[in-house]
Amino acid sequence: MKPKSKILIIAGSDSSGGAGIQADIKTVTALGSYAMTAITAVTAQNTLGVKSIISIKPKEISNQIIFSSKDIRPNAIKIGMLHSSKVIKSVIYSLDNIKVKKIVLDPVMIAKGGAKLIDNNAIKLLRAKLIKKVTLITPNIPEAEILTKIKIKNKVDMIFAANKLVELGAKNVLIKGGHLKSKLVQDIFVNKFEIKIFNNRRYKTKNTHGTGCTLSSAITTFLSCGKPIKKACELGIKYVNSAISTNPKYGKGHGPINHLNSMKLYKKFK
Repeated sequence: MKPKSKILIIAGSDSSGGAGIQADIKTVTALGSYAMTAITAVTAQNTLGVKSIISIKPKEISNQIIFSSKDIRPNAIKIGMLHSSKVIKSVIYSLDNIKVKKIVLDPVMIAKGGAKLIDNNAIKLLRAKLIKKVTLITPNIPEAEILTKIKIKNKVDMIFAANKLVELGAKNVLIKGGHLKSKLVQDIFVNKFEIKIFNNRRYKTKNTHGTGCTLSSAITTFLSCGKPIKKACELGIKYVNSAISTNPKYGKGHGPINHLNSMKLYKKFK
């Protein structure tokens, strides 16, 4: 099988393999594309929480992005954990340098266990400059609340917050509804022209570590292969839901999902 497209992932590493750049690589690969990486931070973590975070120097992050892309040009870029304003500035500089049009931003701010992964100055810079440069931003409800300063309690609040992000310069917004307590999970896509609500069943499981990273990488992969933005969101959500429903039940805390749910092995590998 030949890769269908090339994806550059700019994100932090998760030593447990469930989220971060490890989840991104697995997702892109499972969906048939080629993954390149620029690592922004190295974390020591497991399903119970984050033990430590080591930042990569902004200059080295920029070197990874530009040096890789000058040789193998990506069809699309997925951006995850950016923990400081210096890192965001280096990423903006790099994006301006390589000029890739399809970019998905997952504004990773809080780990599943509650650890804060970004500082306040970085949040301000992300709001002011970075969201204007991307094709799609995919915050969950806590992240959307931080970015918009709007308390989100229901679907109406989600739409209001999404429109606020559009006012701030976002071209397309997908707010993930998993944090609301409801029978259905409602993810809401908004841009200047339309609103689309994706309704899906909620699975009763604690094993949802890395769903946000996985979703944004799946959307980036479908987008890179030529799918329209709304269709890429729909297909990405379907992939994640299947990954949640077939999770391997690893770890004592919030376990990983099943990134291999889209793959079928040839007989010779069985």
